[in-house]
Amino acid sequence: MTIEVRPASRFEDVRALLGPKSPGANVCWCLSYRIPSRLNNELRGPARGAYVAELCRTGPGPGVLAYDGDEPVGWAAVAPRSDTSFARSRTIPHVDDLPVWSLWCIRVRPGHRKQGISHVLIAGAVELARAQGAPAIEAYPIDNSARGGSGGSGGSGGAKVDLTMAYAGIRKNFERAGFTHAADTTSALAGHPRVVMRLDLR
Repeated sequence: MTIEVRPASRFEDVRALLGPKSPGANVCWCLSYRIPSRLNNELRGPARGAYVAELCRTGPGPGVLAYDGDEPVGWAAVAPRSDTSFARSRTIPHVDDLPVWSLWCIRVRPGHRKQGISHVLIAGAVELARAQGAPAIEAYPIDNSARGGSGGSGGSGGAKVDLTMAYAGIRKNFERAGFTHAADTTSALAGHPRVVMRLDLR
């Protein structure tokens, strides 16, 4: 299996990963961190998809997609932090004033998980940010290593993370991609603390 990562410029492919089964349903569309909360609350149903379609039409797109042949099988949201709610976050600190990019959501389609696609998506997001001149890229994954395995076994894999909350990624996957711990946060997902992971691109 050869997975190729490309900028998310085809709306139909983004919809395959992020869109609802019913066109009028309200789903995140990966907009919750991208747009101001007021706009996020105002955009309902099909208007959310229309907003993402417009993002796909303006380069470099709202993120990257992983393809297995012509089939989109994974998604990662990446954009300048200044264009996201992370620019104003009270729980996730800024390490410095560099105009960094943020990578905040990774999703792999059911049936394609546990095949290393998330690692390819992280690498693709890094390359997109680098190509756009980003001095560094940040992610805000879950740190599930501190809690050990379930049942007191302290397994090396860390505590299990609920799939619905795994969109932020986990710390060890970003460490494998060369990111280093830059700061702790006061944000948590599913009971796990989130950390700021940073990769310098200069």
